[in-house]
Amino acid sequence: MNGPQLSGDLRRVVVIPTYDEAANVIVVLDAVLRASPDVEVLVVDDSSPDGTADLVRAHRGFGARVHLLVRPGKGGLGAAYRAGFAWALDGGYDEIAQMDADLSHPPDRLPALFAALETADVAIGSRYVTGGGVQHWTLSRRLISRGGNVYVGLVLGTSVRDATAGFRAFRRDALIRIDVLGSASNGYAFQIENTWRATRRGLRVTEVPITFTDRTSGTSKMSGSIAREALLRVLVWRWRELRDRIRGVGEQPDRSPARSSRAA
Repeated sequence: MNGPQLSGDLRRVVVIPTYDEAANVIVVLDAVLRASPDVEVLVVDDSSPDGTADLVRAHRGFGARVHLLVRPGKGGLGAAYRAGFAWALDGGYDEIAQMDADLSHPPDRLPALFAALETADVAIGSRYVTGGGVQHWTLSRRLISRGGNVYVGLVLGTSVRDATAGFRAFRRDALIRIDVLGSASNGYAFQIENTWRATRRGLRVTEVPITFTDRTSGTSKMSGSIAREALLRVLVWRWRELRDRIRGVGEQPDRSPARSSRAA
């Protein structure tokens, strides 16, 4: 069998937030279960009006490897992940991954992400390390994504190449140490905040190359307000960090480079 071999001794779950993903949810569930036979999946659905939750309940793996958490309404990506992570931590899972439901994140790279946790606390599916890339993006979107990550690195002083990535895996204790349930951001800011907290708290962060493919079904949840939130929160976090450093309180930044990985 090719690719990383995962230990059956650890309990692993993949958290997938959904809102109006009826066109994709069954396909992504099947792909995840096929790629990683030892993992479970939690779908966190924000009461999608298109019947996404009903499709999850009808899946053949529901109640065994497939689980569903329905929230009362659309509350944002970060809030959905916090609810899913709280469920996973309460459930005693050892390793928790996150990914989008729109098939932009390759399910066949999940074994590589989990395998990377043998030596890392956080594994990021990265578009911007050697071997990574994107497909079906316009030039403007490529520039915005690259520019956003450069901006984050310069302002926050981190060396993670893909701080906005939404495809990643965590050890259980890593989620606790970064206080993921105490975060307040949504959208891409949620991914940036967790990356920043992980580096500042001395966690081992590795980047595993992936190819990101733009969605072919459904509607993108990206908006101008989400992008603005990320830009502004990054500035606020850095300002507070510098302010606390002057006062002699708060965490000192860990400037060691994030480790990169080329898992097969």
